[in-house]
Amino acid sequence: MRNDVHLGHKARKRFGQNFLNDPYIIDGIVSSINPRPGQNLIEIGPGLAAITEPVGREVDHLTVIELDRDLAERLRNHPELGSKLTIYEGDAMRFDFNQLVKPNNKMRIFGNLPYNISTPLMFHLFEFHKDIQDMHFMLQKEVVNRLAAGPGSKAYGRLTVMAQYYCKVVPVLEVPPESFVPPPKVDSAVVRLVPYEELPYPANNLSWLERVCREGFNQRRKTVRNCYKSLLSVETLEELGINPGMRPENLTLQQFVAMANWLDAHHQ
Repeated sequence: MRNDVHLGHKARKRFGQNFLNDPYIIDGIVSSINPRPGQNLIEIGPGLAAITEPVGREVDHLTVIELDRDLAERLRNHPELGSKLTIYEGDAMRFDFNQLVKPNNKMRIFGNLPYNISTPLMFHLFEFHKDIQDMHFMLQKEVVNRLAAGPGSKAYGRLTVMAQYYCKVVPVLEVPPESFVPPPKVDSAVVRLVPYEELPYPANNLSWLERVCREGFNQRRKTVRNCYKSLLSVETLEELGINPGMRPENLTLQQFVAMANWLDAHHQ
């Protein structure tokens, strides 16, 4: 028996499809989402409805975004779910989540994300952070480690700083490859991202924050002094309370934002 066929659907490599089929893990994910009737729930990539079905049992309505036409069609004809679903066929990376915003009912987004698009998709979702209550994603374990990392660790990088700029990051549970069909070659994990009501360290200009992150993490072996020498003098770094002799991977989110805000104020 081929191990890439699940519930009669052959997993498509180009869509990065790995279908969850472990009831214990599915149960853990649904309890961590804790869906309630009336909430603005949105699933990205419902696939063969492993999470959609148990979430659907708890609520009256659910929005899903699915790229694979065959899977969208299966959901339309799903005996239990059909009447509860609003289905958008298309690519979540290009989807305008503003159209799902409801007054006083923030979006709760979840999904078992295809690993090849998880990082750019999270960056896309951060743009809508003001209208999102929380996000629960199944990701490569290594990506969850990066999201949750602290300064000075190997996993700490641009994704960490940008995710923690917008959200509180909580790893929820680890998921072994054998929980999927076909089994991926990596360990997975579920993470909860909760956007802050008020950003703890707001940047006056995001493109400067992205730039100091990019330049800092592109050349990890360099000191802060050398990394930013075309942008910030040693005196300025010291004024900002940043030790020019350390490496960028030891800077906190607050320090990255301090550099970005200084640059924004001094470059017209």
